[in-house]
Amino acid sequence: MGLPCLRSGRRIIVTATHARRYSQTIESKRREALAGGGPQRQNAQHEKGKLTARERLDLLLDKGSFREYDTFVEHQCTQFGMNTKKFAGDGVVTGHGMIHGRRVFVYSQDFTVLGGSLSRTNSQKILKIMDQAMTVGAPVIGLQDSGGARIQEGVDSLAGYSDIFQVD
Repeated sequence: MGLPCLRSGRRIIVTATHARRYSQTIESKRREALAGGGPQRQNAQHEKGKLTARERLDLLLDKGSFREYDTFVEHQCTQFGMNTKKFAGDGVVTGHGMIHGRRVFVYSQDFTVLGGSLSRTNSQKILKIMDQAMTVGAPVIGLQDSGGARIQEGVDSLAGYSDIFQVD
């Protein structure tokens, strides 16, 4: 009886309490991802006359068509205090949607999260949608709002640019 645990293969019992807690954790992470760098940074973005990453996608894509990928991914950098600066999605929103009924793959850099700087994780998310777009023959649209490479990651961040340019 119970569900198999993927790591150990042992059976575990999932109670309604466990399921509720898990659901609450996911919903909390989802709210965190939707908030980007938080209300203060979003307000600063608006004061500069700029939209947030998600607002740009909402305007670009057909209503209700966006399907986000890797919403909860966080960077893996621990140097220079980066272990305390983690945001769900890590500063780039990726996925696919429709424009006038045609499928497109999109990424939108989020300046409210660490200046929209490109991390290794960002490049992996972008490369994933580029690969899927090539598989189905759909275009990729990138909405740029970035301070450049995430310098705290050093050459890993720069390698991310190289990987993207090689595919592009």
